[in-house]
Amino acid sequence: MSRIKKWLKAAAVRAVKTIAQTAVATIGTSAVLAEVDWVVVASASILAGVLSLLTSIAGLPEVEE
Repeated sequence: MSRIKKWLKAAAVRAVKTIAQTAVATIGTSAVLAEVDWVVVASASILAGVLSLLTSIAGLPEVEE
């Protein structure tokens, strides 16, 4: 597997984990499931994923050779 493919895979895994963690944290701020603002959850989660990808540009230890 090429280094670029390794980086893309590692960055994608990190971004998906970050998105999931952000969604859980954002949903957890509501007292009742009916009060969850799903637009805010989606917006915050997507932003967190984008920021994760941008942070990954600086380097990923699992891809370093």
